[in-house]
Amino acid sequence: MHQTQRRMLGQRLAIPTAQPKKKRTSVTSFFSKVSWKLRSRKQEPLKNVFFILAERARDPSAKKRHMAMRGLGTIAREKPNKVRKYKKIVLDLLVHGLYDPMSSEVIHESMKSLTVILGKIQGKGLGSFFIDITLQTRTLLDDENDSLRCSAFVLFGQLAAFAGRKWKKFFTYQVKQTRDSLLIHLQDRNPRVAKACKTTFRACSPYLRQRRERSFQTEDQGNPKLCWQLSHCHPELLQYFYANKIL
Repeated sequence: MHQTQRRMLGQRLAIPTAQPKKKRTSVTSFFSKVSWKLRSRKQEPLKNVFFILAERARDPSAKKRHMAMRGLGTIAREKPNKVRKYKKIVLDLLVHGLYDPMSSEVIHESMKSLTVILGKIQGKGLGSFFIDITLQTRTLLDDENDSLRCSAFVLFGQLAAFAGRKWKKFFTYQVKQTRDSLLIHLQDRNPRVAKACKTTFRACSPYLRQRRERSFQTEDQGNPKLCWQLSHCHPELLQYFYANKIL
């Protein structure tokens, strides 16, 4: 990539979101142009864009870090094959953004991009990233920010589908530790969050399956507290659990 192109990319990523719409180039269209130039001129691979975004992802400016997270999500939508090839680089950057200590916007954008990328790679090859993503997402399910809570429930529900055998025991424990949050937010003040929570509750329901020990538990005991809460709040979910022999 020529020095001029590298400077243009850096300038675009640094544009404050508060600028007038007429002067602001959308991230989607911008990265489309970058991808097109790289593809048409055959100068350097898209890997260089990832390296530039990696620099922005660790920039002292929260706006630049936020733009980098969004850029990674945009590339995932437009170039899913490239994301699969460089997924370790991408996942490392997004997990780093997920733990951003200063900006909730960076964390939110990281979750949204992770949701896109995990869908593209179908959760394959996550390795230990699965643990990092799960633990941090769990902490955001009760966040005061409605957007963060909503994205956290969406991402947590997606993780339920990708736990597989390797992380099943770990994720089962995390779901059980999160059960109270799942029940509370079924009636979240924000309808979008409540809807996302309900979808996630269904995705996590297999991990709430009770292990019945012959010596200590009978078939009739089940989980009375959970059944009582669902019968009063969401009877349709209770019927779903009974039909699938979860409770």
